[in-house]
Amino acid sequence: MMPGFVNSHTHIGDSIGKDVGINSGVESKIHPVSGFKQRILKNSEISHLTNFIKNSCISMIRKGITTFIDFREGGLEGVNILQNASSGIPIRPIVLGRINYYQDSKLIKKNDSLPESQKIDLKNLVKNCDGLGISGPNEFSDSVLKHFSKQKTMRAIHSAETEQSNNLSKKTTQKTETQRALLAKPDLLIHMTYASKSDLLLAARNKVGIVVCPRANGALAEGIPNVSLMMKAGCDIMIGTDNVMINSADMFREMDYLWKVSMGVNKTRISPKSILKMATVNAANALGNKVGTIQRNSFADCIFIEKHAIDLEPMHNPYAAIVHRASEGTIRAVMFEGELVHGKF
Repeated sequence: MMPGFVNSHTHIGDSIGKDVGINSGVESKIHPVSGFKQRILKNSEISHLTNFIKNSCISMIRKGITTFIDFREGGLEGVNILQNASSGIPIRPIVLGRINYYQDSKLIKKNDSLPESQKIDLKNLVKNCDGLGISGPNEFSDSVLKHFSKQKTMRAIHSAETEQSNNLSKKTTQKTETQRALLAKPDLLIHMTYASKSDLLLAARNKVGIVVCPRANGALAEGIPNVSLMMKAGCDIMIGTDNVMINSADMFREMDYLWKVSMGVNKTRISPKSILKMATVNAANALGNKVGTIQRNSFADCIFIEKHAIDLEPMHNPYAAIVHRASEGTIRAVMFEGELVHGKF
């Protein structure tokens, strides 16, 4: 028995666009304003979006994911779509919404504030979801990021995902993406693939968690997060599978990839136990210590692994077995809040 997985960063709203534009770059694919992902979402029927989001939720619970933190585009309507799609499915969505407003470089340099109409939309949004999923510092002025920081709710923001975005931040504001992202006082920084050592130390000092999404970075040809450097800096690291358009929401595959590619690229050994913690207990701090652990007063979310499965036996090291040998096929049952919701004993 082990804790249910916490998928700490997803975009399951784009489940309708699996593998569309697979050879396209990150900006043309998922840019929050100009990416063709946005065109797909805008031009799809709500009923179609809902069906494919529902399928992604069902797929995750079968893979042992009992909680996921989702960045949901589309304002309040987008939040409602995800909440309705996941309703009745034994999985815990943490829905981080966003307003339909972005700034260009001119407004950022002017340090333009958030328009009053958008402040009203933001206030209404925060009342109806679990927090803010901010696209990134390159879409907002310091003034707007500071306004986000005043919202009494969970906050997460993309930062240093690509070399291009990091360079754009420096060119526009003479600050790194991470320095500006921290103006929003986030609970989570997403990606940090191109974060410098000083950025990581800054995140650690501010006790801001980092969510890495290695398979998405790899699929977009954007590099690999330096997890060993993050660990040395004292960062609290979590794992997410990112866009369903790009990746399957599968934490087994994510852990296996992260463990091996990190050691292969950086030639520094990371223990499989550390990787497993990134997929479970490390998320507890950001989510009120109710998920990712098996202890008193936590949600009874558990995965039961068949240790005699042909791919796992003999199991000499349970952590290694789970991180790079286990799969959906080795799950015997999944428990959500004390009830068996998948499989059987």
